[in-house]
Amino acid sequence: MGSTVNSPSTPIIIPSSPLQTSFIPKTSQLSIFKKKKPFNFASKKLVSCKASDRNQNNADSSSLNRFDRRDILLGLGGLYGATNLVSDPFASAAPIAAPDLSLCENSTVTSSSSGTSISVPCCPPKATNIIDFKPPRFSNIRLRPAAHLVDANYLEKFTKAMELMKALPDDDPRSFKQQANVHCAYCNGAYDHVGFPDQQLQIHFSWLFFPFHRFYLYFYERILGKLIGDPNFVMPFWNWDSPPGMVIPDIYVDPTSPLYDEKRNVDHQPPKMLDLDYAGTEELLSKRDQIKSNLSVMYRQMVTYKTPSLFHGAAYRAGDNPSPGMGSVENNPHTAVHRWVGDKREPFSEDMGNFYSAGRDPLFYAHHCNVDRLWNIWKSLPGKKRTDFTDTDWLDSSFLFYDDNANLVRVKVRDCLNSRTLGYDYQKVNIPWLKNKPTPRRPGRGSGSGSAMAAETNTKTVIRNAFPIVLDKLVRIEVPRTKKSRTKVEKENEEEVLVLQNIRVDRDVAVKFDVYINDEDDETPTEPEDSEFAGSFTNIPHNHHNPAVKLDTNLTLPLSDLLEDLDIERDDNIVVTLVPKEGKGLVSIGNIKIDFVRD
Repeated sequence: MGSTVNSPSTPIIIPSSPLQTSFIPKTSQLSIFKKKKPFNFASKKLVSCKASDRNQNNADSSSLNRFDRRDILLGLGGLYGATNLVSDPFASAAPIAAPDLSLCENSTVTSSSSGTSISVPCCPPKATNIIDFKPPRFSNIRLRPAAHLVDANYLEKFTKAMELMKALPDDDPRSFKQQANVHCAYCNGAYDHVGFPDQQLQIHFSWLFFPFHRFYLYFYERILGKLIGDPNFVMPFWNWDSPPGMVIPDIYVDPTSPLYDEKRNVDHQPPKMLDLDYAGTEELLSKRDQIKSNLSVMYRQMVTYKTPSLFHGAAYRAGDNPSPGMGSVENNPHTAVHRWVGDKREPFSEDMGNFYSAGRDPLFYAHHCNVDRLWNIWKSLPGKKRTDFTDTDWLDSSFLFYDDNANLVRVKVRDCLNSRTLGYDYQKVNIPWLKNKPTPRRPGRGSGSGSAMAAETNTKTVIRNAFPIVLDKLVRIEVPRTKKSRTKVEKENEEEVLVLQNIRVDRDVAVKFDVYINDEDDETPTEPEDSEFAGSFTNIPHNHHNPAVKLDTNLTLPLSDLLEDLDIERDDNIVVTLVPKEGKGLVSIGNIKIDFVRD
């Protein structure tokens, strides 16, 4: 849980005017032709008329500098016979292409608070050949175990594999240093989009988050297995979504072990229990209350986010600005765990507390194994829309990784949708958060509470036409609703959502603010176990290749279940409360509205 915020005596209430009700488009390309540099149709570096064999095993490294012919033709809206080329040249296909390693640059790491800045070399070794990924052949499904349940034989094998990886020369792409650098390069400004040299590639804050990390873990794991001659080796997952796993696993806290990292928060060593609502300060909660909070976070982030875009994040295509919007698990608890583990004594909250250094902590990989496991679980929960995207721009987005033979491999999202296709799954453990649905603080208020609350707030301080809002104090906004008393079928077809647009903040600062719906209590803060708690926005410090460019993103929170739980589905409006928990005064919000998601 985040730190307690003392509410000011006169909170700000901002009535918002009704705005357009069309949800953020499925494709963010509506204005791409205006905001992007146009393709040079004559460029030989970008467009090749030679047909390429997409199933070939080897490709010349120069292919990194171009899309293949099919991508170019489709990416330009079907150049031959296109009827709407000028209005939207990328309407048909614009998947993110694997980066050009020859153009990789050092990552810049900054701290706005201290003014410190360093340049970090995290580019991978260059390669002359690229292999297109083929699913592995296997005779059985390998099960990744829960880290707190592994036995001595497994630990001996895992420790040996890590020792060998750390002993590899630094210039070996399979070495621990180079594997850690993978995250630094993809997540901290080292790459640009192919064909868009002014557009940074960022795999967080979008629909690329889950597939990128799945492949990252897959190759890391295969390297470990190769080093000890065990093709069936699997990494453990940190089972932080269940009470027995809500502390750092013992296997990672032995200072003599290669699994240890000294750059961790010294106040969060076992038996300290993890806070999945962490906001940079310590909560004085009993073990029982902390578990209740954590399980409520898990329920909300996994059960109430019912569509691909809400779970995975916003669409992100070639040429787009980075960071269009996080999905549920990436936002939280993923960010909370990173921040909770990172060492606050370090200048940039290394290791886990910053994107550039997160991969340097062996615990990072166990953390992300659990994130990956949650992708599998989410798709198994009830709901007809709990499926992956079918958009080819997502399916054909690609990345580069070095495999266990030090070959450079190009992978596509479509190749990792089912972990069992990659030969692995997860040990079955209890999932207690399925039974921890949040409950209203004031049950039985009934319909009209939103309108009544809005009327009451008119006697308080009101700021009109105040966007953008700077979150330097608690703020309340009255937000109109356009569809009320929807049927069960209507709610299944469309998820009502709250959209916070153009959230702007320096990328290198840690930020968290909470969002409450129809919460009237200025004295006692709403907590994750309350239905009024709609969610949070969080940020892990990271950088753009131009540190002056702020993070500009969106947050989308599901409302359908919440409105039903609070019995306010017939209300004309809701009152949204924004509470800064960390980074007070550093965040601005461009607009807030209600919309509907159909994907």
